[in-house]
Amino acid sequence: MIPRNRPVINERDIAQQAGVPLATWRRRDAPGFRQRVPALFDSRVLVYDQAQAHAFLNGKPIPPLPAEPHPDDLLNDEEAAALLGVTPGTVRAYASQSYLPRGTTVYNLRLWTRQDIETRRDTPLRQGQGGGRPPGKSGPTKAHAYEGDPRLYIATEALTALTASSGTPRSHLAAALAKQHGSSTRTWERLLTQAARTLAQ
Repeated sequence: MIPRNRPVINERDIAQQAGVPLATWRRRDAPGFRQRVPALFDSRVLVYDQAQAHAFLNGKPIPPLPAEPHPDDLLNDEEAAALLGVTPGTVRAYASQSYLPRGTTVYNLRLWTRQDIETRRDTPLRQGQGGGRPPGKSGPTKAHAYEGDPRLYIATEALTALTASSGTPRSHLAAALAKQHGSSTRTWERLLTQAARTLAQ
């Protein structure tokens, strides 16, 4: 998590500010730095709080990060998934299907505000953002009940993988998707049926 309004920095920029090549920094300085300044995310892309990194470089005490959560904190897909009770892949699917904002990118990390994630969590999946036309609006009807539902994207990917590997009954796949992403097995069976129709078109 990046606490609200806290600038961040990666190791390449830290090495540059320390006046050494990145390889030298990682070999000589990074182990001690990482012991005192924790990365903000447990991910392949390591970013750090800028004020903490500067304190380390200047030989000063490391300032603590804010302890209380705030609506403007920035969360990665794993943290967002934990709040939503889904997988990180589902969070990314929600964003690509407009069930979540697209988020912001910091050092190649896709991030969302805590407020956006909590709003998605507290809004039924078929309501609110991406949930259809507001009352009283006219326009074309949906081609099917699951049009625009990000779960259809997940079902389509799962069905494509199933077709490639074969051998797993669709009902078993529906049960696995229900366990992984929530909703009932029957709902995922209907989503898989619609995904199959979509793939056949």
